[in-house]
Amino acid sequence: MATHADPHSPALAATGPEPAASLDHIPGADGLPVVGSTLAILSDPPRFSRTMLERYGRIYKVNSFGYYTVSLIGPEANELVLFDRDKLFSSEKGWGPVLDKLFPRGLMLIDFDHHRMDRRALSIAFKPGPMRHYADSLNRGVARRMEEWGAENPRGEMLFYPAIKQLTLDLAADSFIDLPLGAEAEKINQAFVDMVQASVAPVRKPLPFTQMGRGVKGRKYLVDWFGRETVRRREGAGGQDLFSQFARATREDGELLSVQEVVDHMIFLMMAAHDTITSSATTLVHQLALHPEWQEKIRREVLAVTGGEGRAVGYEQLGELELTEMAFKEALRFLPPVPSIPRRALRDFEFGGYTIPAGTQVSVSPGATHHLADIWPEPERFDPMRFTREAEKARHKYAWVPFGGGAHMCLGLHFAYMQIKILMAHMLTRYRIEIAKGYEPEWQAWPIPKPKDGLRVTLKPL
Repeated sequence: MATHADPHSPALAATGPEPAASLDHIPGADGLPVVGSTLAILSDPPRFSRTMLERYGRIYKVNSFGYYTVSLIGPEANELVLFDRDKLFSSEKGWGPVLDKLFPRGLMLIDFDHHRMDRRALSIAFKPGPMRHYADSLNRGVARRMEEWGAENPRGEMLFYPAIKQLTLDLAADSFIDLPLGAEAEKINQAFVDMVQASVAPVRKPLPFTQMGRGVKGRKYLVDWFGRETVRRREGAGGQDLFSQFARATREDGELLSVQEVVDHMIFLMMAAHDTITSSATTLVHQLALHPEWQEKIRREVLAVTGGEGRAVGYEQLGELELTEMAFKEALRFLPPVPSIPRRALRDFEFGGYTIPAGTQVSVSPGATHHLADIWPEPERFDPMRFTREAEKARHKYAWVPFGGGAHMCLGLHFAYMQIKILMAHMLTRYRIEIAKGYEPEWQAWPIPKPKDGLRVTLKPL
């Protein structure tokens, strides 16, 4: 079952003071004494969300983890909160209570003019020149790993999620920071794993032997390493990798970002890139295994564009992989890697006939919106044809928001498309993806969706 509607996961719970004004006029559930709806959310987040939608509609409050969150569901809510024309909402105050010990001052945790200036400075890393460099690096790394998968798994049987997670970490070490694989790369990778797990740890203080303690220790290691490397790369040691681009990034007045700013942005982007791509690639592979006809369509498209098995996808060829992109978009609809997006209201605002007071923790849910049957007929059916150009034009612009929207739209979304297309090009021209008949993995909803058993697949050489 898809974990498609999770606006109340532990990672996204309201963790600040309740607003001074009452929320009594907002429909919703108080849940059990003391714990509120926390246990119901933890046990089955999608079921809880479906129940809330059916019972209260698309605006409702939830008492969980000690605080109230007001959930706003649907394209209009997404546009209001994400586009944020009137600067009503703070991303920093929405995400901060969850991530500030681990990923402080990353792009997602700053607002308005500060965010705009830093985002503009960092966008240099995603210009065509650097992107061509990343494409070459990704092609080499993915091709090498596809051969290794075949050699390591002579019967083709493997757990896909841990394999693709290791691959995306290795690719990030290569194309993002130009770091050879080895002990140092392993330490960096482990630090990111510990930090992501700590983001949803129930114990929020970094006590020894706790997950939060390991996460904070991992952050300290990364801060020290990236700090030293930023200085070294500014002195001429850097190349075309993303980190070196960030190290040399300047503001509009020509001033370099501070070393600490480079470090904070780099740590956040590395986390956001590899974990979300791991989740969405796993969803796509699962769906392609269930729908071999789409595997074959993408396989034929890749062969037509590249000219043969296992050939690199040129940067200029990426736009030609239209069916591959449609399938990826449908995977992102089916199970978005960030099912819910928190904000905090800075002023009172009106929506859907309700006045929601300043200070309220607000959540919009790509996961829930992507499964509204009035927008997506038969929402549990995997159908990439939902993303033809004609179909996209006919829908509300904010009906599909896996990358967020507005000023905080994911800076690396084009990198994500590129990595998935290159992965599919090398994988599907070497292997046919199969899963056992009747096999349906159970998915963990948070902090980022993943199959609890790792997703058992068989890669059969073509």
